[in-house]
Amino acid sequence: MSTAATVAEATTHLEPLISDLGLILMTAGIAVLLFKKIKQPLVLGYLIAGFLAGNHFDFFPSVKDLKSVEVWAEIGVIVLLFSLGLEFSFKKLMKVGGTASITAVTQIIVMVLMGFLVGTWMGWKQMDSIFLGVILSISSTTIILKTFDELGVKAQKFAGIVIGSLIVQDIVAILMMVLLSTVAVSQQFSGSELLYSVLKLIFFLTAWFIGGIFFIPTLLKKAKHLLTDEMLLIISLALCLMMVILASNVGFSPALGAFIMGSIIAETTQAERIEHLIKPVKDLFGAVFFVSVGMLIDPTTLVEYALPVAILTLVVIFGQSISSTIGALISGQPLKQSVQTGMSLSQIGEFSFIIATLGMTMNVTSSFLYPVVVAVSAVTTFTTPFMVKLAVPFSGYLEKALPRRWTKRIERYSSNAQAIRSVSTWQIVIRTHLLQIVLHTIIITSIILISSKYILPLVESSKFGNAIAALITIIVIAPFLWALSLRRVAVKEVEILYKERKYRGPILMLIFFRMGLAVFYIGFLLNIFFSPTVAFIALVFAIAIYAFFPKKLHKQYHKIESHFLKNLNDREEKKIDRRYANLTPWDGHMSTFTIAKESNLAGQTLREVRIRELMGVNIAFIKRGEIMIQIPNKTERLFPGDEICVIGSDEQVKEFAQFLRKHEIEVPKKVTNEVILKQIELQNEDFIGQSIGQSKLRELTNGLVVGIERNGKRLLNPESNIILERNDILWIVGNNKLMNTLFKE
Repeated sequence: MSTAATVAEATTHLEPLISDLGLILMTAGIAVLLFKKIKQPLVLGYLIAGFLAGNHFDFFPSVKDLKSVEVWAEIGVIVLLFSLGLEFSFKKLMKVGGTASITAVTQIIVMVLMGFLVGTWMGWKQMDSIFLGVILSISSTTIILKTFDELGVKAQKFAGIVIGSLIVQDIVAILMMVLLSTVAVSQQFSGSELLYSVLKLIFFLTAWFIGGIFFIPTLLKKAKHLLTDEMLLIISLALCLMMVILASNVGFSPALGAFIMGSIIAETTQAERIEHLIKPVKDLFGAVFFVSVGMLIDPTTLVEYALPVAILTLVVIFGQSISSTIGALISGQPLKQSVQTGMSLSQIGEFSFIIATLGMTMNVTSSFLYPVVVAVSAVTTFTTPFMVKLAVPFSGYLEKALPRRWTKRIERYSSNAQAIRSVSTWQIVIRTHLLQIVLHTIIITSIILISSKYILPLVESSKFGNAIAALITIIVIAPFLWALSLRRVAVKEVEILYKERKYRGPILMLIFFRMGLAVFYIGFLLNIFFSPTVAFIALVFAIAIYAFFPKKLHKQYHKIESHFLKNLNDREEKKIDRRYANLTPWDGHMSTFTIAKESNLAGQTLREVRIRELMGVNIAFIKRGEIMIQIPNKTERLFPGDEICVIGSDEQVKEFAQFLRKHEIEVPKKVTNEVILKQIELQNEDFIGQSIGQSKLRELTNGLVVGIERNGKRLLNPESNIILERNDILWIVGNNKLMNTLFKE
């Protein structure tokens, strides 16, 4: 009885979960088909599907258990952020450089202030206005990438700036989520708490990234021959959830952990494969997340707040466009590309939902904020393709409408800004020393904290446990202590500066400061494991021993550093990351295309194709599987599936894309039951007495005579000179319709 009751109870709990998930996926599936048909963004379809499946709409079946849907939605956020992390790369962030960073930061600062001021002007609470400002400042990566794909503008130069800006925005959004959590808990702006949160975030981000790059690519490479698609998917999701748990344990959001693990895996050679495997999972849970967002749309709230929705929509469209355009102009981009960049970023999306969810979860924002944000996102999602299309004509209009002296100043500023790239020798020295200090400080501190938290409790009860644990920890951190204190960096620059008297003092101060930090960390470690007196004595011995083995420590550190850099650069060595490469002084940039399987260019040499002569573009390299052909000569042939990287202006690249499409052979449409094998008794006088070749049966039936039965004998695949006789039974493979017309009974 008890077992039956348990099963019955489990079934009772299971039914709403399954029925709700089924309803969500069914409405999402219908939305996908409908919005694909009308060529609208799928995110908008998911939101409407969620609205229909929610409790606010009575004409359709409604979700019963909202708690279970919230769990699915939270999983959706984790998977969505993990997949966003896979598309992100810290090295890409370094490559996008100043242009994208200045554009993104300008946009975010302007929109946070504007959102806060608009919220305050509308009489909203301070916390609602703060969250509103952050929500309105982050554009949608998903919507923009899908729009670029649909419009075919991903190869243009401005698209690289937009994508770079999105990467910077994602990082800033993660930072702002942490800061908002701090503000929400304290309900006030505390400078010390905010500074602590920022430093804590930087510390853990750096520690996780360094540790992840050191260990995870090595793990994936060692197990490469064992990893099937199924195992790789399971391992990548396990790593994602492990980081989610770790982030939660140190006080960050689960979404941050998922994003960080995705960005770590993005640096491995398995990144593309994992991204391909995770895509169906992302699409599934992403759909659940967006549908769950749509469920929270309350029609009565939207009617009540119709005016704020309209105001905020205009603020997003015009505010994002103008602030991003100004940011791009400040960074030194020409007017046309700045306008294209600004108008592409004029929407809010997935991060806005996540930040709005954060406010609801922490019970610090009003209930109306979420549906208002969703409504604004839905409208701006719809307007994004039109904004991208209108960018070029609008930039042309601006060039004509603006005073000539303004456009000349913009052109002069753009060329001058792109020409300024020099960095002083002293700046190089300071930057490299600071990098050494920060990185090694974080590594050493992380190892000491891990040791004190996990190793010390295991050994402190034994007689020599503390001494053994302290010794092991010192051995582990010794190479990093050597690098922090004695490793020479920016050697040439330091030698140049040291010849000048005014720089000798600062350089010596930098060296002594690094040595002092190393001694401090040794003392800090020993003080955790021993009493101050014992720690001081041990410190003297540790420094003495440390001074005797500099070469061994140097060798060990070099080995660790080489392993880290190999893991970090492996993916780039196997596949050159070209997305953000551009020729900044000109309007030229690099874009990649794939030779389609149906292309009639396949098999031709570059001399025969005449790409340079016809369109003015140059081919930088051809990637064929694992083979990279650098600067190919004119005798090199193109093959289906080749990735070719071309260098040219936006117009030249666009012309080349059209050239490739024009040379693709159209695949004939499939007609059901068109070609069949048919048995026909020959009675038609037109064919009797003629050979198979003379009868033109091949042309008339669009087929082949594959067999003849005559007087009980069978002939397979007869020659074309065989004479046809009355009552021959012909076996013909051909067009069913043509054969029926030709041999009417």
